[in-house]
Amino acid sequence: MAVRPEYRDYVLEQLAGLGGLTFRPMFGGVGLYSDELFFGLIAQDTLYLRADEHNRADFTARNMAPFQPYADRPLLSLTYYATPAEVLEDPEQLSAWARRSVAAARRAPAPRRRRSRAGPRRTA
Repeated sequence: MAVRPEYRDYVLEQLAGLGGLTFRPMFGGVGLYSDELFFGLIAQDTLYLRADEHNRADFTARNMAPFQPYADRPLLSLTYYATPAEVLEDPEQLSAWARRSVAAARRAPAPRRRRSRAGPRRTA
């Protein structure tokens, strides 16, 4: 999931109109956050934004591919879609799309924490 620093910086510049924007490295890519909500990622110099039933049609109407983290498992995809070039090149339009992705992240159920198989720890 390598990302060139120049591409990352370009995306961050284009998203400057989105409030509370931060990023974190993740598995060779970059996670994008708005006020601590994970709404997008950059992988292989492609910006992917979160989608749900409210904004997925924006992506599918333009035949944008979903993010597929594993090449050997093409049927496994996440709720993130590639961003169209014309959207990425227009900061106002990109910020609007990103806000809809932040809203999708806000609507998503909180991730469940996995329980340890080892059971509870005992203290002496």
